[in-house]
Amino acid sequence: MPLILPYEGVSPKINGEPRASGRHASLIGRAEIGARFTMAPRAVIRADGHFVRIGDDFSIGVGSTVHIAHGVLPTIVGHRVAVGDNACVHACTVGDDCVIGHGVVVLDGSVVDDDVVIEDGATVFPRGRLESGYLYGGSPAKPIRKLTEGEREIRSLQLREAAARAIVKEQADAAPPSSHENFVASTANLRGRVEMAERSSVFFSCVLDAKDGEISIGHATNIQDNTLIECTGGKVVIGTDTTIGHNVTIRDSVIGNRSLVGIGASLSPGTVVEDDVLVAAGATTTPGQRLMSGSVWGGRPARPIGVLDEAKRQMMQEIIGHYCQYAETYKSIEDSAS
Repeated sequence: MPLILPYEGVSPKINGEPRASGRHASLIGRAEIGARFTMAPRAVIRADGHFVRIGDDFSIGVGSTVHIAHGVLPTIVGHRVAVGDNACVHACTVGDDCVIGHGVVVLDGSVVDDDVVIEDGATVFPRGRLESGYLYGGSPAKPIRKLTEGEREIRSLQLREAAARAIVKEQADAAPPSSHENFVASTANLRGRVEMAERSSVFFSCVLDAKDGEISIGHATNIQDNTLIECTGGKVVIGTDTTIGHNVTIRDSVIGNRSLVGIGASLSPGTVVEDDVLVAAGATTTPGQRLMSGSVWGGRPARPIGVLDEAKRQMMQEIIGHYCQYAETYKSIEDSAS
């Protein structure tokens, strides 16, 4: 079984036995999941600020995340859905018989109809709709062509087999305990010199690997589920009141105060994100790129796509408040269970 935790007194509901679960997989809060599910190592289904409902025969790959939009949108997933590795399904609706490839990000308010395949690395933008019977790819995801006979079934089987192999190959690792000043989830893995300021948090199944360098996380900054942060010869510095979204990759970068790095983004070595920057979901930077203050950056490679207006600043500040509360709640739950 995965790690199962309640949230605000509500525990996950499992309708039948799981098929398999990997080490450091987590199932949390107001989640209802059907029979015969498979969760690969470090997969996270987190239903705290809203509910998650998933049908039968669900498979989710290594380091993938299902989450909600706090108080705004649930996530609803149909039957016989397969999700690849390092993907994020966030505050959206997914129909039956869908395949969500490796590294895919499905964003808030999106609707994926029945019988859809999403190619590896695609991003489904907020409030997008993917119609039945098509293969989708790109960022934003667009129809490539109609699915051929049996294509979805083959792709689904490939992802399910990959998840099963990952469970067999998994190796043990461990997170240090939280201090009284911050929160580190029990399924996170912190290696080397990682410095965390008060009220900072590292959520479920994150990997922070400082190697011979240093990772520094500022006051009230949150690192969300399945994010990878590593030093590859330099260091990573993240300022105060900053959000690092789900399934982000950061290597040897500096991120300022009051910034947000969106779901599935990737920061290359030498990236500098100044104070008060929003990096859009799925964006990537080039080595040494500097993202200037007061702007929204998006695309592959990232470029300025808008101004960080007051509404966006308020949204970013609200996320900090939500995650400080999440951290306090989960710390209490995990401390009680230990």
